[in-house]
Amino acid sequence: MTHDVNPQAADDDRPTDAESGAEPFDPATFDPEAVSVEDSELAAEVLDFWAATRQYAGMAKASIVVGQTVSETVPPQAWSFGDEPELAEKLLAAVLAGDKTATSSALWDYEDEGAPLPVVGELSILLDGEGHPRALIRTTGIETTTFEEVDEDFAAAEGEDDRTLESWREAHEAYFRRNLGEGREFATDMPVVCERFKLLYPKP
Repeated sequence: MTHDVNPQAADDDRPTDAESGAEPFDPATFDPEAVSVEDSELAAEVLDFWAATRQYAGMAKASIVVGQTVSETVPPQAWSFGDEPELAEKLLAAVLAGDKTATSSALWDYEDEGAPLPVVGELSILLDGEGHPRALIRTTGIETTTFEEVDEDFAAAEGEDDRTLESWREAHEAYFRRNLGEGREFATDMPVVCERFKLLYPKP
């Protein structure tokens, strides 16, 4: 299932990517007095999670690194799947089980919010339905195609329902119809960003 392109969480070296209407913030530099308690707590949690898991991305533990660059100390973007907590939990569980290794989003969402597309090698922190960091992933492939051109292999990689192309189309059409931005309408030739990723932490 798709993920938001305006996450309420951190970014590593770019403005933002992933789901929600809230203003994004960087937990490494935000002003605690200018954000909600929930946001400040999430920022602290994401920072702690990144410090504990960065080694799985090939970086040394923060406690033993001297002269870190900004990109090494600032956590990656953090986001959750879907458009509701229950769906976020379900899709996260599929990732943790090793069944879900791909996700898709409407290209229009990126364009409407002025957000850059994911890139190969990019790290992301996955949040659960309550906004807590649970996993670290790395993007391994990006392709922009149309809804109708998404194939069986990618549908299976999304790891949802019975993993068939038919169920992928049914679930994603319903998702896009209820989440596309103002002035956008679902169409079988709408552009879709297909992203593949690898779970780095925890190990599946």
